[in-house]
Amino acid sequence: MTIIMAPEARVTARAAEGRGVTPASSRTGTFQRASRHTPSDRTGTVRWGHSVRAVTPLPHGTARLHHHNHTTEDFDLVIGADGAWSRVRPALSDAQPSYAGVTLVEAHFGEVDHRHPGIARLVGRGTMSAKAGRRSLVLQRNSNGHVRAYINFRGPRDWHAGVDLADTEAVRVRLLAQYQGWDESLLDILRDNEGGFINRPMFVLPAPHTWRRVPGITLLGDAAHLMPPAGVGANLALLDAAELAQSVIGHSTIAEALDAYESVMLPRAAENAKTAQQMLAGLMPDTDSDDAAFPDSLWPADPLPDSRPAHAS
Repeated sequence: MTIIMAPEARVTARAAEGRGVTPASSRTGTFQRASRHTPSDRTGTVRWGHSVRAVTPLPHGTARLHHHNHTTEDFDLVIGADGAWSRVRPALSDAQPSYAGVTLVEAHFGEVDHRHPGIARLVGRGTMSAKAGRRSLVLQRNSNGHVRAYINFRGPRDWHAGVDLADTEAVRVRLLAQYQGWDESLLDILRDNEGGFINRPMFVLPAPHTWRRVPGITLLGDAAHLMPPAGVGANLALLDAAELAQSVIGHSTIAEALDAYESVMLPRAAENAKTAQQMLAGLMPDTDSDDAAFPDSLWPADPLPDSRPAHAS
């Protein structure tokens, strides 16, 4: 369940699971679960400490990894699953991520039901979003009583100019100034977090992002289709990985497997990137309006009985 609020902490709507809301899984928990089923270093399946600085296509459809320790290794297939700032992508594309005009500042609350009952009431058992114009506050309940907060706003990438991001109190003052006039219960998201703030300017790849087929090299996840965080990024990465694995298993050559995989993945990524851009423009408009609207076409919601609509007419 997602709770949607106005800046005065008035609940305007609720969106139930299955109606525009995709429950989020903890990335750490997902990694830990996957690690338990992955062979250890001793088998050679996972090799830590081998970060890649570049990839070079080679004749006969192979590819060479250039490691930061100046060693190299050749492989029949290299899959760039290395995120926004992929070191594999340049072997396929000249595209570089660009700032999307929106920043997410992350904060955390632990043992929220006992130590932060006000935050627990706001987030409920799912997520909470409060919004006005180009600003929003989001809470997301994770496992083990942990709540993650996202302080989202449209503005320059250097919004923190003159403030040391390691100075938690100075960052807090700068953020509180941006949300002046919001309800005190919502401002507790900025005042009571545990630890520091994590600055996360939002970057995106051009949409659609495509490339000409390069033998032995492909991409998946954010390395292939970095887009605004509309709740589908991790899901698409997992789907990419599953379909690529099935394609490799189901074709007699790697070239055939990559052609089949990319012919499905690239159009799907382009369509999702288009939707994510529309959602970002609708949810974080470039306006000073205090409208708390969550466009119904992008975020279907069940209005509360006897409440004002979630959007202005």
